[in-house]
Amino acid sequence: MELTPPGPRGIPPLFARLVDDSALFPPGDAAMPEALRAHFASRESEHAGVLGVFLCQASRLPELITELIKIKPKQPLPLSLIIDTGLGGVPKAISIVESRSELLALRMVEMPAPSDVDEVWLERVSEFVPEDVIRVVEPRRGVGWLDGVRKVIEHGSWPKIRCGGQAGENFPSVDEVADFLAVVSGATGASFKATNSLHRAVRHTDPDTGIVHHGFLNLLVASARSLSGGDVRAALESTDAEALAEEARGLSEQAAKAVRSLFASYAAASFEQPVADMGELGLL
Repeated sequence: MELTPPGPRGIPPLFARLVDDSALFPPGDAAMPEALRAHFASRESEHAGVLGVFLCQASRLPELITELIKIKPKQPLPLSLIIDTGLGGVPKAISIVESRSELLALRMVEMPAPSDVDEVWLERVSEFVPEDVIRVVEPRRGVGWLDGVRKVIEHGSWPKIRCGGQAGENFPSVDEVADFLAVVSGATGASFKATNSLHRAVRHTDPDTGIVHHGFLNLLVASARSLSGGDVRAALESTDAEALAEEARGLSEQAAKAVRSLFASYAAASFEQPVADMGELGLL
């Protein structure tokens, strides 16, 4: 499966299908009708090629289907199914999605890993999720979490890194992100997904909370450096938007595709904000 098909209307390969739509999740918490209306509007927008899949919890599938029946989309909605019903609920959720193929196209299944990422659990994930659907597993950060990341990769799934959340402890340090990138970039053919609090392109401090947020452009440049032997930590720590943008623009098409084969996508509650940031930096 090609991870980053070229987006329409001349979207650069580094940003094609980069931003997955997590409007249903915090901090967006959009109602289903509004989230879907905004998503389909984004699919018709000038920068539609930046948009990836729509994220929806397994527990909300009936609600999603009800709204899609009203909308009557021209094409099935590209979906990432977020498993919030436990591993045992995966087969039923996938069956529901596949029974409504005129409305939904299942691209990805995402789930948190148990505290101990064991082989038997990962084998069950592989058995439950169809081969043509991407499996994304999030090991919990903590002691030994990188071993969990390695196990996820070994079982053919994408590891997911959570870059923030509702509290300060949800934000990984620069060293933790750099260590994660070292593991994933060192594994042949591995890809990862990022989620949470990557609202802006560049690392910044939230004026309301005082918490420092990672930037998705920092993560893209750090991924490029992790593949080329550059200074990953400096890329993650940088708040120099112009320098990061210049480095991103300077990547060859081949290098950009390699970066996106590694850093496949990230989930954002707002599509407009990352697109606006990219536009201001002359990246689109």
